[in-house]
Amino acid sequence: MRAEAAAAPAAGRRFPIARAIAWWRLGSGLVLATFITLHLANHALGVISIDLQEAMREWISPLWHSVPGTALLYGAWLTHPALGLYALWRRQTLRMPRWEAAQLLLGLSIPLLLIPHVFGTRVAGAMLGHETTYVAVITGLWSSATSLVRQPLLVVVAWLHLLVGLHYWLRVRPAYRRHFAALVPVALLVPALALLGFYGAAAELRDQGNLPPAGTRAPAAAAPMDADGEAQRQRLDGLRGDAYAAYLAIVASVLAARLARDRWARRGGIYRIFHANGRQIVAPVGQSVLDALRAAGVPHASVCGGRARCTTCRIRVGREATLPAPGALETQALSRIHAAPDVRLACQLRPERDIRITPLLPPHVGAADANRGGVPGREHRVAVMFVDIRESSRLGEQRLPYDVFFILNRFFAEMSDALRATGGLYSTFNGDGFMALYGTSTDIARGCRDALLGAVAVHDGLRRINAALAADLREPLRAGISLHAGDAIVGTMGPPQQPILSALGDTVNVAARLEAETKVHATPLIVSADCAAASGVDLSNYPLHTVTVRGRAAPVSYHVVTDPFALRPLIDAAEKSRPIAATA
Repeated sequence: MRAEAAAAPAAGRRFPIARAIAWWRLGSGLVLATFITLHLANHALGVISIDLQEAMREWISPLWHSVPGTALLYGAWLTHPALGLYALWRRQTLRMPRWEAAQLLLGLSIPLLLIPHVFGTRVAGAMLGHETTYVAVITGLWSSATSLVRQPLLVVVAWLHLLVGLHYWLRVRPAYRRHFAALVPVALLVPALALLGFYGAAAELRDQGNLPPAGTRAPAAAAPMDADGEAQRQRLDGLRGDAYAAYLAIVASVLAARLARDRWARRGGIYRIFHANGRQIVAPVGQSVLDALRAAGVPHASVCGGRARCTTCRIRVGREATLPAPGALETQALSRIHAAPDVRLACQLRPERDIRITPLLPPHVGAADANRGGVPGREHRVAVMFVDIRESSRLGEQRLPYDVFFILNRFFAEMSDALRATGGLYSTFNGDGFMALYGTSTDIARGCRDALLGAVAVHDGLRRINAALAADLREPLRAGISLHAGDAIVGTMGPPQQPILSALGDTVNVAARLEAETKVHATPLIVSADCAAASGVDLSNYPLHTVTVRGRAAPVSYHVVTDPFALRPLIDAAEKSRPIAATA
């Protein structure tokens, strides 16, 4: 526990840096996406006329040529590739899903295609003192056979990289999935219209006699330059070559640094992963479980690519394992799905000792499963509460259906508040009652005491309802509550779109049978002896009875509690004599 407590602050310190890097990468990518989309939309106007292209360029240019626009654009051009290379360096293995490989290769190739375009337009315009109009750019590109291949390729590569990045950022969001079919045609039309616009503008210039055959220089362009112009041209070519060399050197340095880091990592020790499929995987300490599985060629789910944006890579870890405490990113992701304490994210977990793991989702799950709560059923000790309204059928006979709906909704609103205040988790609803679980994220002693407090809170809520509706109810609402504790299979059940956390097993059956006993004794609360013993609350002064439950050989013992509010001092006394440490 001390090691986990010490690790938590360190994780907290890393979290702002990791989040800042993620936001910088996303923000710079969105700036570039905006620029590219506007740029291609401008190109697309060439389908109509080059004058329309020029009109839109004159409207957009001030935005990007202003001091803030230039700083934003060129800051994004520098930041986004730099963070991409940083991500490449941090990646523990080059084995990755196809979409990640495509995004990486497309991103690495963009600067190689972009450098000639940037130096041939904006840099050339600044050095040679001429404006980069559409006429000048199209004429320049048309005069080079290489440019006629490279420029369309740049459009396609940059747009594909943009689409892959946006898609794998947004695909875990339900709204994006709902509108995906409508967005696909738009994504295909933008680059297609941009290329058609380029060729449409070129055809217009050719019809005007201002464009030579493809791959040949226009007469004006072929005219000899003066000495200063030629010097500037040579300097431009030199700078373009230096940009190529610098970029290739940076990429080579990153790859070399990865190699050196991997060799050094082996000196820090190894850990073994004992996979549920029977395989044993060896990985260096410091490598995440997800990267270790990928390096070993073991398929494993990861919709977001290992960025803790989803929970599809989640695994159950053997209870005997001693693990580093989860960082803030992992804690935040797991809390969204109410994951059990033995569930971790493979992309974030970096063990230092051998572990046994069981993947909790199939390797090829989709985006719809990204943040779907819960895990497959697991055995866990919980406290189970059943609540049922007494004589609810008579309520329906005496009132109109709308009135019954109003009363029941008021009842369930109060019950929801009671559960929330005492740590209970609503599980199932059966018309005039419900089942709740306690102790799903705490130990059984804490869960049972919370369940007793929950029973008191439920009756307190009933008292408020009866006071508020005294003029409308012929008889006050009454409810029977049963509490039992023991082992159950806890997990999510129900339709995939609306799963709920529930429980199955003998403990649940016994709790349901005890709720029926509240009618036999005409009492508001029954607490099983097992629940009372686990809670540490002394109920020895309450009558003890037994009942035989179908399918169970041994009888079940339980206490009959006629006044739930009298439990409060007993619970307080138990807390003082046997305090329970809070569990996160």
